[in-house]
Amino acid sequence: MSVPAGGYTFGPESGRLLVKTTRTGLGAKAGHDLTIEVTRWSGEATVDVADPGGCSVVAEIDAGSLEVREGTGGVKPLTDSDRADIKANIQRKVLHTDRHPAITFRSTRVEGTAAAFRLEGELTIAGVAQPVMVTGRLGDSRVHGSATVTQSRWGIRPYSAFFGALKLSDDVEVEFDVDLVPKA
Repeated sequence: MSVPAGGYTFGPESGRLLVKTTRTGLGAKAGHDLTIEVTRWSGEATVDVADPGGCSVVAEIDAGSLEVREGTGGVKPLTDSDRADIKANIQRKVLHTDRHPAITFRSTRVEGTAAAFRLEGELTIAGVAQPVMVTGRLGDSRVHGSATVTQSRWGIRPYSAFFGALKLSDDVEVEFDVDLVPKA
């Protein structure tokens, strides 16, 4: 079954948007690989499987709505206090949510088929816009996909601790799995 051409919406009520980090450095064993969920976001898509060039996607994320859901690895389990500290660091030191409350994505080109598509677009994080590529697949009305975001391209210095012995990798994975809801 293919998705009928038309306009669709999506957000946390119809799916999930996750950010996954990994650690590196000599002290990597002390840290955690994180799964962070975006809890407030919305998007719109224009879909025409017969004409990918006529498709488009826009999405807006509340930069203050990132919640640490899981921390794997590390010497000790991730605590609620750790989660709160990570969230505060993301807001104050990484995304500067007081000055840049939103992260936005706007597609500029769509190619491929429902089974394997590619979106090229502009991602704006902390006031810096850079091109990014999103890959995915469309099945019935559900869309799965991902993008690699290299933090330094947006002027973000990956988190480090213990005098640089523990660092987050510069690349983070953004993954989504959403139902497309027809516009009313």
